This record gives sequence, structure tokens and C-alpha cells, in this order.
Amino acid sequence: MCGIAGIFHLETAKPVDPARLRAMLHPMAHRGPDGSGTWTAPGVGFGHLRLSIIDVEGSPQPMASDDEAVTISFNGEIYNYRELRAELQDRGHRFRTSGDTEVIIAAWRQWGPECLPRLNGMFAFAIHDHRRGCLFLARDRLGVKPLHYARLSDGSLAFASELKGLLRHPLLRQEANLSAVEDFLALGYVPDDNCIVAGVQKLPAGHFLLLERGKGVPAPTGWWAPDFSNRIRASEGEAAEHLVHLMRAAVTGRMVADVPLGAFLSGGVDSSAVVALMAEASSKAVKTCTIGFDQAALDETGYAQAIAERFATDHRTRTVAAADFALIDRIADLFDEPFADASALPTYRVCELARETVTVALSGDGADEAFAGYRRLVFQHQEERLRAMIPPVLRRGLLGPLARVWPQMDWAPRPLRARATLASLSKSGAEGYAEAVGVTGPVQRARLFNGAAKAALGDHVAEGRYWRAMAEAPARERLDRAQYADLKIWLPGDILTKTDRMSMGVSLEAREPLLDYRLVEFAAALPAAMRVKGGTGKAILKRAMEPYLPRDILYRPKMGFVTPVSQWFRGALTAQARALSTSSTLARAGWFDMAEIERIVAAHQSGRRDHGRLIWQFFMLEKSLAKLFGI
Repeated sequence: MCGIAGIFHLETAKPVDPARLRAMLHPMAHRGPDGSGTWTAPGVGFGHLRLSIIDVEGSPQPMASDDEAVTISFNGEIYNYRELRAELQDRGHRFRTSGDTEVIIAAWRQWGPECLPRLNGMFAFAIHDHRRGCLFLARDRLGVKPLHYARLSDGSLAFASELKGLLRHPLLRQEANLSAVEDFLALGYVPDDNCIVAGVQKLPAGHFLLLERGKGVPAPTGWWAPDFSNRIRASEGEAAEHLVHLMRAAVTGRMVADVPLGAFLSGGVDSSAVVALMAEASSKAVKTCTIGFDQAALDETGYAQAIAERFATDHRTRTVAAADFALIDRIADLFDEPFADASALPTYRVCELARETVTVALSGDGADEAFAGYRRLVFQHQEERLRAMIPPVLRRGLLGPLARVWPQMDWAPRPLRARATLASLSKSGAEGYAEAVGVTGPVQRARLFNGAAKAALGDHVAEGRYWRAMAEAPARERLDRAQYADLKIWLPGDILTKTDRMSMGVSLEAREPLLDYRLVEFAAALPAAMRVKGGTGKAILKRAMEPYLPRDILYRPKMGFVTPVSQWFRGALTAQARALSTSSTLARAGWFDMAEIERIVAAHQSGRRDHGRLIWQFFMLEKSLAKLFGI
């Protein structure tokens, strides 16, 4: 796993200063502690930071082909590189190294952009082809690895794995983007189609960008997207059997490493399934680690311990408490953009724990998106059935007004919060789901922003990207549309950003076998009844894992990796929450009604409302604005 950076002059072949590339790499040093390098040629320059995983002694980067016509800077892993290497050798290519980087060079030379569908892995890379006079930037199917870029005033395009790398270029203007603040408040993260720094873009998951000197910057080209429009013909038993086959291949393929390897183990279905298949394939005890919480209702360490004993893993546990709030500055620095998924804190701790003994850790990320494991997807599936039965006029005319007068019950589970259910049913499926997946709804955001900010935002609505994605989804059922939107927006913007930044923050490589594209494509072809069954999600995954995992792991209620911030802000972190209402950073930003922030904190601490997530959002926003813009 690595960090990359580079500069490409689009108009004339101006020289690139290697010192500038080194400056861009410097703030990302955590991504590659094992080595660094730069390469320049007329009009182009690449930088690279290396965390050595495969071919530890060889494969330095940036790497050039034997004739120096093609140069690459690559972040990620290609899991099928050995098979590709053999195929390319049969086609006449010769290799000097034993790693996956040189395989990408040969694949590019053989197939050009069409090499991408042949790569099974997580990656973001840049290729300069001297003969074609082009720069080729590419990102993996699901967005496991990040890539930011910006057009600069000197006619160049600069790119880097993380925003902090781009910010070291002196020509990048650091101007705040208000629409990204709106998106952050709505979703809890800045999605991949936006950035907190105006003028910066993120290459979307499953896209590439082909740049040629003398031409403008084109729109990114999509080369892969989840497709829910097809259906498999198989019994549940046959589907479960095939799923185990795919999972086994995905797990064993990600166990290839020349450094110590382990796994995160939460005690939930997903990580337990990964550990079970790792133990099956390993001749040694799998190294596992778990993070617990000082709030018993949210602690899963007992379940993780049971799985560790079942598969005789080398297991270690650590606990997160309110005192870990001290990590907030470190976490905010790693994300650059504001990021409010509070599970980032325990994720950092579990990565830190894993890094003490391993360099690579497998995670269970991705199964909830692929197999409809989130409660919100189950509720969406149920609500869509009701929407189909109730005429739209009745839903909007009766259920909407009824929701507005129904008592607010933040403390209750979603099925018992009639107000939330009625409000959702009064909207279209896309409108209801967009608000369910968000953190702060449109009404609340309207109260938080002052008049000037609302005028500046105009008609920008954060939820609109969900409406569009669900409308455009290649889908056969309504559940498909919600899952498609999650895979396109939530997964790369929240889950994978969190895992990448927290793991790279401690120089750990995280691998997600349940996001193998063949698994995702298979899950998308399943009928909804195999994903959601009996009021719970991941039905086929649980059926497939019955021979491996006990029923109290498979069929217990989903807990999720939830940090108890709501309790902390009424307890150990009371003073920190109250300080938000007088935050000079938030006030100087000039966007917010500070009296409304004060009311939110007071309502939360009195117990009248649960605003823990929103308070955490403002903490993270405050840190990001101060760091990026000196506000």
C-alpha cells in the first residue's frame, strides 16, 4: 500500500521540479514508510511512497518499463497479478521483478485502458506513456483507494492520494466550498463528487481519466458500475454454495503477502466469516484483534472472543473510552475533509492494535452494501412495499401532515418511531431513503445555516445525488435502487474513506475480501428475497455461513461499529460539547446560526433530544476548517 502524487503539464512540456513532488509526498509519509522516490521527464513528474507488501526487496517506484517508454506510480494491490503475468508472458512480455506493479505496465502496453477490467484488486494509479503522449489515471471499481486531482493556473494538472498532498502545491487556492459543507452536514462526509476545497476533484470509483497534451481535461470515463438488472436462476441452496466458493476465493486471494497478515474481528457476521475462511486456509493461527467500548450495550468483545476461540486465533482486545476523544486532532488531520462517522475513532484504534503485530489486515467491509445488511435497507424494502399499496395522493396528503404532529421519539428503535416511518412513507422511495441514509435532514440544516449561507447555496440539495442515482440505477426491484446508490455514494465516501485513512494513518494495509467485484456482481444478481428475508438483511450470506458460524453469531440483532458519542457528550465530554456554541472557528466561517448550535447542545445535554451525531459533526467540521483554511 502506498501514496502517489504527480504533475502533468497539459499545454507545453514544462519541466517539473522534483522538490515540488517531494513536498507533495511529505504530508502523506504515513502511507509509505518503507521508501520513496520521484521521477521526472519533460512536462511530467511522479512521486511515490511505499509500504512494502509484495516483492519487498524489489519493485521500487515510480517504475519504468525496460525501454523507459511507460512509467507508473501505483497505490494498491492486484490480487490476480500472477495469472495476468502468466498470460502476458505468453504474449511475449518479459518481467524483471516479481511484484504486481510491473504487471500493470505490461497490461497497459498490451490492452491500453481495456486493461482495467482484467485487474482484480484495489488501486489508484498514474501511467505516463511517452509514445502516446498521455497521462492515464485510474481508480478501482468500488473506490477502495483514493485519488484527488486539480487543474492549476500554470496549465498543469496535479494529483495525489490525499488532499493534503495537493495542498502542498503553491498554485492550489485554498478556498472553502460551501456546497461541500452542506453535503457534509447532510451525509456526515463529503461525497466523491464534491470536495471541501473549491477546484479539487476526486476521480470517481470505477472511472479513469485519459489526458493528452494539447487537449483539455475531459470528464472521467466510467469503466465499471454495479448492475442489478440481471437475475440468477438458482435455488437458495445453490446460491449459498456458490457464494461460499466466491468468498473462499476472495479471502485466499487476499492472503497473499510477504509480510505478517491478520484480520479485524468484531464478532459480527462479516468479520467472523472472513476469519473462518482465513482459518480454513491457514496452517498457522490467524492473528485477530477487536476493539471494545466502555458502554456495555455497544460492546461486542464477548462475541469476538467466542469466534476467536472457535477458530483458535491469536487474539487481542483493546477498549475505547471517552478519554480517546484526545485522538480527534489526529483523526481530523488524517481525513483532511470533515468526516463525522464516529466509528473512525475505534477504527483507528483497531488499526493501531493490528499494526503492532501485522502489516496487512483483512476486514469485513462491504457485505452490508452488497447483501443489504443495513437496517435502513431492510426498512426501505418494507416501506417500498407499503408505498406500492398506498396511492401517492394519500401518502403525501395524509401521512405527511400526520408525521408533523406525531411525537418525536429519538430514543426508540426505527420501527417504533412512527413519526420517522410516516414521514418516510409520505415521500417517494428515493426521497425517503436519501433522508434515512443521511445524518442531518433538510429541515434541521435550514435552521443551522444563516440567511447568507442559504442564499449562497441556492438550489443545491445534498440528497439530490441519491435521488439521481436511484433513478438511474440499472435495477429490477426497488431494493436494488437503494443498494446501487449506497455502492456508488456511501461506500466510497464513508466506509472506504474511513478504512483507508485510519489504516494508512498507522501504515497498515487493509484488504476487503467481501468487496471482490465478483462477489458484488453475484450479490447484485440475487433476487431481493435472497438478500432480505424475515425482516433481516444478508439472508443468503447467513445461510452460506451456517456450516462455519454459530447461530447466535449469524442471527443475533445487528449492532454495528457504533461509538457512544451521545453518552459521552452528556458525561465526560459535556464541557467540550458546550464549547461549540462559542466556537470562534464556526463563527468566523460566517455560515451558521450560532444560537441554533447552542440550542442543539442544550437539548442534547438535557436529554430532550439525541443530537450526539450532530455535535460530533460540528467538532469534526471545526477541526477541518481550522486546519485547511486557518479559520
